[in-house]
Amino acid sequence: MAKETNGVFQNKDNSWGFRFTAVIDGKQITKRKTKDENGQKYPTKKAAAKAREAAIAKAHIEVKQKQKIFRRTMADVYKEYCESGRTGKAYQTIKKQDSLWNNHISARFGKRYVDDISAAEIVDYLSELYFTEGYSFQYTESFLKMFYLIFGQAYSRNYLDVDTYNKLCVNKSTKISMPKMKAEDDTEIVAFSREELSALDEYFKGTNAETAYLLGRYCGLRINECFGLKWSNVDIEAGTITIDRQMQYQNGLIKLVAPKTHNAKRTLFMCAALKEHFKTLAEKRKSDEQEFAALREQNQRMIEDIDGKKISSTELVNCLYDGKIQTVNSMKYPTREIKIKLGIDFKYHYLRHTYGTLMAEMNTPTHLLCNQMGHGNIQVTQRYYIATSRTGIDVLQSNIDKL
Repeated sequence: MAKETNGVFQNKDNSWGFRFTAVIDGKQITKRKTKDENGQKYPTKKAAAKAREAAIAKAHIEVKQKQKIFRRTMADVYKEYCESGRTGKAYQTIKKQDSLWNNHISARFGKRYVDDISAAEIVDYLSELYFTEGYSFQYTESFLKMFYLIFGQAYSRNYLDVDTYNKLCVNKSTKISMPKMKAEDDTEIVAFSREELSALDEYFKGTNAETAYLLGRYCGLRINECFGLKWSNVDIEAGTITIDRQMQYQNGLIKLVAPKTHNAKRTLFMCAALKEHFKTLAEKRKSDEQEFAALREQNQRMIEDIDGKKISSTELVNCLYDGKIQTVNSMKYPTREIKIKLGIDFKYHYLRHTYGTLMAEMNTPTHLLCNQMGHGNIQVTQRYYIATSRTGIDVLQSNIDKL
């Protein structure tokens, strides 16, 4: 037998044959033939190649005919997902999914059959949202995740065959993907300079927001983690802070809920300055409990903890001396005032960026910083090691001068 070319081979009698092995909808199909359906040999290489193509196409059709694929619209699939596929999802995740579906996706794709939508259509839609409608790259990315979610739900319920699902969500060359990011939207880590930090230290000193500021500056906490921190999760003696919950608004109510990801649960280590601040704060809390007992009793707010039990706002680290609760909204006023008085574009999350950048500059091992930041992916942490900061530029310039 002559050397095989593209699944076609020549026999000793100079006739031709073909073979193929294909995985169709998860099933491996293998065929080898030297004669057609009428028992005639293939006289030429071209005839065998043509017969091979026809045989592969036929195998696809036969497999699909054996399958029981039930047709459902995108609306049917999303409804089914809401009823049985998102149990245990965070409240904010559910709200966001419903918003994307009800306000956007439903009108365009709700009545379409899920197996009748191409990857190209989705990519065009994402491009329209990003380039024409002007939505941010991160917000547009939320739509991509929604389509992956719906197609995944459809596949799990046998509303999509393997080939179609792979084409939409798996194969690198065909799957739906984000449009190319605009240069001005390239994700940037914003870190405060030493001078700006000095000014911010001075501004927050002695204010109601000082503790929240220091937690962002020295621990890199997310704002929800900061205001959801309980005194029971602070070990001053050991110098550690345990993050296992966050504050969240749900239907207008303040609740303490689990962090969004498993990696967000972590133990942080306090620096000497923060440890000293908490010692002073704990002593003041004791005196406030006695001096302002009646006021605290009157002003306290009962909120739902992670286990569903009600706790007093006085159990939170960022509670005022008189028992009044502080929330994520408590940073809105300082943000406006800092812009006016100091000319600094302040966002609480920039403190987290600054913490990560400074720790990277000090050559903190990546895996340790990843743990302290609560990242699920070490590549996210590595961004801080390549971020350009004022201090980093000074070191770079100094090294360049030494050349």
